[in-house]
Amino acid sequence: MTKVPVLVTGGAGYIGSHAVLALKDAGWPVSVIDNLTTGFRFAIPDGVPFYQGDIEDGDLLARIIAEQGIGAVMHFAGSVVVPESVENPLKYYHNNTAKSRALIESAVKGGVRHFIFSSTAATYGVPEVSPVTEDSPKLPINPYGMSKLMTEIMLADTARAHPLNFCALRYFNVAGADPQARTGQSTAGATHLIKVAVEAALGKRGHVAVFGTDYATPDGTGVRDYIHVSDLAEAHVLALGALIEQPERSLTMNCGYGRGFSVLEVLDAVDRVTNRTIVRQMEGRRAGDPDSLISDNSRIRATVPWGLCCITPDRLAAGFI
Repeated sequence: MTKVPVLVTGGAGYIGSHAVLALKDAGWPVSVIDNLTTGFRFAIPDGVPFYQGDIEDGDLLARIIAEQGIGAVMHFAGSVVVPESVENPLKYYHNNTAKSRALIESAVKGGVRHFIFSSTAATYGVPEVSPVTEDSPKLPINPYGMSKLMTEIMLADTARAHPLNFCALRYFNVAGADPQARTGQSTAGATHLIKVAVEAALGKRGHVAVFGTDYATPDGTGVRDYIHVSDLAEAHVLALGALIEQPERSLTMNCGYGRGFSVLEVLDAVDRVTNRTIVRQMEGRRAGDPDSLISDNSRIRATVPWGLCCITPDRLAAGFI
């Protein structure tokens, strides 16, 4: 398999920087574009070509594709906070949908043949059946999920009209950091539960807000499927290989462990691992949050050699600290 040069959008951000490391570790030529709105220059390894700019800048994208001989795009750039998307939907339709359209157009014009898209389980909305398969109805309940679904649709239409195949990876809840401590989740004011819980355990926060205690779940708090960011980065590298090996095929795959934990289960696990007690502050539900989201990951495991360890709440918490 030819390891084509890869352009990572949002490669200075949380998940993007882990994907850059995974690509580099596996011997892929990689370049990064990031406007550094939420990303950090220090997260990009030495020797990786970096372009500070926006993905809707067609002239810049054309130059990068030509200079680096880009054959594939991994697209992470975008906005990711569900409640913010409810409060400011136009920001999300601009950052996640309109800019993705511009990026896809630049890829097509530049002759890029492979495109991997950072999508989300939020495309499913509130699923009627759990675990959720890729063929479950896509009924987003917030602008974040809708903005991502619209990009998936654009990619599917583009792949039918142009010599480009794609993989949409629908993430569940991402947490953790590079085991070698080369990068991690450095975003100020991060809202991810495990990140917040660990900060509280370390004394960097006074409490953890629990948003909603009346969900249709065993303990009343939201249930999510958490995945380590390094496993997620590996999934991107494997998906890219699958696209190259079968250029006539496009893929849509869930990225999760197939096991859900409630908010309270996660906080209890962090308490046990750290031997501390996190202060929990019960608050009302946040807009746009479903009761439960758990993945059926059988498709990705049947498609690429993606191996996962046995997950328990305590191992989950220990691995993310």
